[in-house]
Amino acid sequence: MKQIPLLLLLAFSLSLCNLTERFTGKKTEDSNSGSTSSGSSKSGSNQPVEKPNPTAAQKAALDGGQTVKWDQQGITWTLPANWRKVSVEKLMFNYGTPPTFIGVNISPMADDFPAETSLDAFYKGAQDRMKNGEVDELKWLEIDGLKGVQFRESNPDKPDGLRRLQWMAYRKYAGQTQLVNIILSSDGKTFPNVQDTLYAVLYSTKIVQ
Repeated sequence: MKQIPLLLLLAFSLSLCNLTERFTGKKTEDSNSGSTSSGSSKSGSNQPVEKPNPTAAQKAALDGGQTVKWDQQGITWTLPANWRKVSVEKLMFNYGTPPTFIGVNISPMADDFPAETSLDAFYKGAQDRMKNGEVDELKWLEIDGLKGVQFRESNPDKPDGLRRLQWMAYRKYAGQTQLVNIILSSDGKTFPNVQDTLYAVLYSTKIVQ
């Protein structure tokens, strides 16, 4: 497989954001994320890498939740008890209950793919979206030992518009370099009420690498 140009890959990744819209689906303070700090306009390489630090509300959001494992990819989450399977395939995983969902995509890459450079490009792309008001939180976030880019979209103009919390990282798995793209989403009017749950689900990710 030939090396994919970074701009093409960035466009491809952003297009993955729309996958959950078929299931549909006021800015909030950064402290709701339960992380140690928020992103800034500085170069991505100069930013600290955070680790999940769930708030009490985020921990409580998954009380009585279900453990769900994506056997084909060796990834496990704790999900709310009322979330149901939408579709699970080799490279795609979707669970939730309308209008709130988790959608995960795995994209295999060539062994010599420049993952670190690509990840920096994802950060820069989200940074540009933040300057345009499309993103209101951006950071490097390490989940289960894997460094990735995490960002949260701003509140949509329309109440039924989709709002996403997204994390992207590369891993080595089954002899492949893979892009792991996790998107948690709900509509704009529901997002503030389920935000603690979305962060808690993201932080619960256990990923084989």
